[in-house]
Amino acid sequence: MERALKRMSEQEYLALRAGAEVLEADHCGDKVLRLTDGTILKLFRSKRLLSSATVYPYARRFVANARALEKLGIPVPKMLMIARIPSIARDAVHYAPLAGTTLRELARAGLDPSREKALKLAFTRFVIGLHDKGIYFRSLHIGNVVCTPDGQLGLIDFSDLRIHPWSLGKYLRARNMRRMEGIEDERSWLDLKAVVDGRFPETEAGG
Repeated sequence: MERALKRMSEQEYLALRAGAEVLEADHCGDKVLRLTDGTILKLFRSKRLLSSATVYPYARRFVANARALEKLGIPVPKMLMIARIPSIARDAVHYAPLAGTTLRELARAGLDPSREKALKLAFTRFVIGLHDKGIYFRSLHIGNVVCTPDGQLGLIDFSDLRIHPWSLGKYLRARNMRRMEGIEDERSWLDLKAVVDGRFPETEAGG
């Protein structure tokens, strides 16, 4: 993928968008599109006022986070292009989705007890591993964690993620999980004590 931000004309955008499925939108317009070839176009509003988002746009953060996570060995979508689309006042990231199914989709489809227990254990280990690598991701929940075909867990939708050069301490580990704690029907996926301690009790780790 080219590192430079491509300037995309309105005609180029409309041609790329033709036949796309809207996966996410709000009152301001489309946010995530699935293109006809199965790839994803994620749109970010361009900020006009001076802010951190004008100095370091969210689209660039998304791509930079993808690269950093990949270097840390965490499966992520494959970045294809980053673009600015002046005609709709949006920046865009074009990427190939990460193969697999989110843990939320698996949970809603129904899991047998042994599979559910194994995935919950894998999720807690995954979160501990993220924190050990210095990754602070306040939007973390089972809807943006993907179980890949080879059984690994990976991340999607990580614009607001930060990576520290040190392992997170207990305060940040706990704070990182507040959003997920507030999702009532998904709270049981989280072993908060293990996450905050950064390890499983010896009896669970050995079993």
